[in-house]
Amino acid sequence: MTNTSTLSRGGGRSSGPGPRRPSPPRKASGLPAWSIPYVLLVPGLLVIGALLLYPLIQMAIIAFQKVGLVQISGKKPATWVGLDNFTAFVDNDIFWSSLRNTVVFAVIAVPLTLVLGTAVGVLLHRLGKKMSLFVIIGIMFAWAVPPVAQGVIWRWLFDAEAGIVNWALNLLPDWLSTALFGRADWTGEPWLNDAWSIYMVLVICVVWAGFPFVAVSVLAGLKGVPAELYEAARVDGAAPWRTFWKITFPLLKPVFAVLTVLSIIWDFKVFSQLYVLAGTSNREAYNLSMYAVTEAFKAPPKMGSGAAIALVLTVILLIVTAAYIRQMFKQEDT
Repeated sequence: MTNTSTLSRGGGRSSGPGPRRPSPPRKASGLPAWSIPYVLLVPGLLVIGALLLYPLIQMAIIAFQKVGLVQISGKKPATWVGLDNFTAFVDNDIFWSSLRNTVVFAVIAVPLTLVLGTAVGVLLHRLGKKMSLFVIIGIMFAWAVPPVAQGVIWRWLFDAEAGIVNWALNLLPDWLSTALFGRADWTGEPWLNDAWSIYMVLVICVVWAGFPFVAVSVLAGLKGVPAELYEAARVDGAAPWRTFWKITFPLLKPVFAVLTVLSIIWDFKVFSQLYVLAGTSNREAYNLSMYAVTEAFKAPPKMGSGAAIALVLTVILLIVTAAYIRQMFKQEDT
């Protein structure tokens, strides 16, 4: 009888089970397994490059060129002017007032949107399933309204002659209206003539349209929080406010971080609503987006100046977003 161990040492077939070597990673269409995720990202990267990166690069190039009607028509090529487009608007007072309006508006609108959206999201989490669905459908109509339509709605509401706001304020008793606002008659109040009142209406418009998205996002995050944590807090006698700061807020920090970044980006580059509410005649009400569009398309058009202003706005957004994300990571590390 042949010895089994001898056959095994000699390269023969062994009767006992031996250790199996791990099989090499499978290939799909001849590609290594490790490269499949990167290949799947290519279509998305191509779309992002075509719709975002290429226009951004072109804008950055035009910001350093002189581009007007002659260059647009193709009669003359664009000429390189270096930093002339930047120095031209930096010396303009309209740029600094536009920058101030942009920053102050975002500082007010972003927290209001997040606070109101969070409050509504917590409320939706406590409602029943049917009532919660009914409220979600109702508030999402505001978020679904296009920006231009949002501006039209609130321009009509604050219209000096036919606006509902003036009509509603005139319904208040004279003593109450005088005590609250210092006046009793609101007939013909021109809300959209002054820069301060224009931005007050703009804040209301943007918060009204933006809080539903925050509320639904917070609601989705709350669905993932274990109910046992809230029950334990209730048993310990924790107040709702303390429960929010000790349980809800820490667990939803990633959600709030994304919502904050998105709100900053959206509110810094608000254009359509402001254009409908104020138009281009009131330069004191410009923000950076309005100033860039006006410089680029008013007669005579200065595409280089408009692109330079837009590039400055993009850089500001990148700096603010990067600083916020860096601060968020620091807090997580500590």
